[in-house]
Amino acid sequence: MTEHLVETKGLTKRYGERVAVEDLALTVRRGEVYGFLGPNGAGKTTTLKILLGLVRPTSGTATVLGAAPGSAKSLAGTGMLVESPAFYPYLSGRDNLRVLAQYCRIPATRVTEVLEIVGLSARAGDRFASYSLGMKQRLGVAAALLKDPVLLVLDEPTNGLDPAGMADMRALIRRLGGDGKTVLLSSHMLGEVQQVCDRVGVISGGRLLREGTVDELRGQGAVRVTVEPLDEAATIARRLLGEDRVTIEDQSLVLDTDQDDAARINRELVLAGLTVRALGWNERSLEEIFLEMTSEERRFATAGAGSGV
Repeated sequence: MTEHLVETKGLTKRYGERVAVEDLALTVRRGEVYGFLGPNGAGKTTTLKILLGLVRPTSGTATVLGAAPGSAKSLAGTGMLVESPAFYPYLSGRDNLRVLAQYCRIPATRVTEVLEIVGLSARAGDRFASYSLGMKQRLGVAAALLKDPVLLVLDEPTNGLDPAGMADMRALIRRLGGDGKTVLLSSHMLGEVQQVCDRVGVISGGRLLREGTVDELRGQGAVRVTVEPLDEAATIARRLLGEDRVTIEDQSLVLDTDQDDAARINRELVLAGLTVRALGWNERSLEEIFLEMTSEERRFATAGAGSGV
């Protein structure tokens, strides 16, 4: 197989006049946890349904495991949890998985294995109806793992979970990624994506805004210096770094430079007789980047609507 387990080019889906996905180009590499990040209604679930062969695109192309979405080859190597999992409520978790395993001609021993992987072995004999929401989601992941898939597709797996359930699901996803699974994780939870994903694609209004590692999306951080007197410190810093790389924010200097340069800045300020009270690395969060990108997208959409585009 190629390095890219999922690849789309120009992928578009329209429902009448409404565009759900527009000109989407994303790639999911073998062995990574890929975060498909966007607000509710951004087009994430529609994209996943196209990749699984549940929805036909209006235009563009997509390949999953080197084959067409929904083909026998792509489905054989893909496990999926899209929206809420549905099981027989009065069967136990174990028996629900046994039904699926028998239908898919999977050995019954695999049921025991996946229950262990998702941490449900102790409650496997309990009825599905008695499970908490977090347990139901984990059973859904277990079902997706039955085929021992190459690619695991998870659509908002922490939706509606309490903090403990979210932490359990994040730990499970990290463990699956660490075991070499390729995971495509759709989410609107910034913290979830930042903690578990190797690369991220940000989608809004059906359009892919950016794609890259979390560090690439966040870009370079900055050095924040609390120093007195502030104006004199700003003059020195601008002399060292240049006018456009020094700003004053919340009574501190914010310097567009790297951590390795912090010692030099500190030394020059102290030698000039200034009082440096604090110096630290001010790293941009994924939330800041996400809000910045999606606000730009909203302004673009509004401008387009206003101009008749």
